[in-house]
Amino acid sequence: MTTALVRQKLYEYIRIADEKKVKAILTMVEDELIEFDWTKDKEFLTELDRRSAEYKSGQVKGIPWEEAKKQILASSKGKKR
Repeated sequence: MTTALVRQKLYEYIRIADEKKVKAILTMVEDELIEFDWTKDKEFLTELDRRSAEYKSGQVKGIPWEEAKKQILASSKGKKR
């Protein structure tokens, strides 16, 4: 499993986990937390450039924030416990 996939799975879990579980996870990783400086992350910047180029070229069509928000809320309704 790639690091990106692991991160996505963790994000999805944390996003819907109850308060007690989120606090427990934070306690486990608290000493490891560092502030992320995205301006120095080469992999992140490369991905950002790729996505920006796709959007500018018309290869990828964006959607308005309200539509994205609507889709996010609709997809998360069935995942809450």
